[in-house]
Amino acid sequence: MVRIVEKKRLNPTVTQMVVEHEKIAKKAKAGQFIILRVDEKGERIPLTIADTDPEKHTVTIIFQIVGATTKKLNELNENDYIHDFVGPLGKPSEIEGLKKVCVIGGGVGCAIAYPTAKALHKQGSDVTTIVGFRNKDLLILEDEFKQVSDRFYIMSDDGSVGEKGVVTNALERLLEKETFDCVIAIGPLVMMKFVSLMTKKYNVKTVVSMNPIMIDGTGMCGGCRLSVGGKTKFACVDGPDFDGHEVDFDEAISRNTSYREFEKHAYEKTCALLNKEVQ
Repeated sequence: MVRIVEKKRLNPTVTQMVVEHEKIAKKAKAGQFIILRVDEKGERIPLTIADTDPEKHTVTIIFQIVGATTKKLNELNENDYIHDFVGPLGKPSEIEGLKKVCVIGGGVGCAIAYPTAKALHKQGSDVTTIVGFRNKDLLILEDEFKQVSDRFYIMSDDGSVGEKGVVTNALERLLEKETFDCVIAIGPLVMMKFVSLMTKKYNVKTVVSMNPIMIDGTGMCGGCRLSVGGKTKFACVDGPDFDGHEVDFDEAISRNTSYREFEKHAYEKTCALLNKEVQ
């Protein structure tokens, strides 16, 4: 079991938790994830490691409340315990040697983009960050990104924060006048698809995180199976980072909707049980 030492609400649907785990805090690298179970009978879910503090022995996770398990997790508070917390898992992001990088985060995917931007900044890379949200109420990690970025752009669908538009609008303006060693995109599958299409036009290496399609996190369930360069890969054991120009996004998007109705039912059932416990 691991103790929750800090809990913070980042926006109405996204929560940040800091937990105690000395070994993970010392070993984890950008791009890796953990698997947790809220309780003994809970399902396992993978969550990307948003930050670590080796000296304080803490690991930070950020999650969106979208299903039964994240709903249960969000019911826990400071000094409560998470039953299982295992990691670090997955291959670390390959950032060595990159001198000029554009990091793009969409929505809660910014929680994954941030540790990558931080690691790049720490090694001395020139980091341009673009983040996108539907509106200002959903904005997260603004101050954190500013601290690790040489340039920082915010895009929002309604223009309520930053510039009105999508992340590819800002990206194309940059690509028209300069180039990057690599573009790293992390967010909704549709966003990563169009970022990859954009960078392919400019012949810029692009890495995407397929964390959004992971389920089991160990390669056994096959739920995160995807096609990369015509070959079958598993996001959890072969990734989660892949060449964005080789990922079959249409297939991944189609597969990602397969569990929607089941998860909706599980979420509604969990909400009903939690409400009953409160009453």
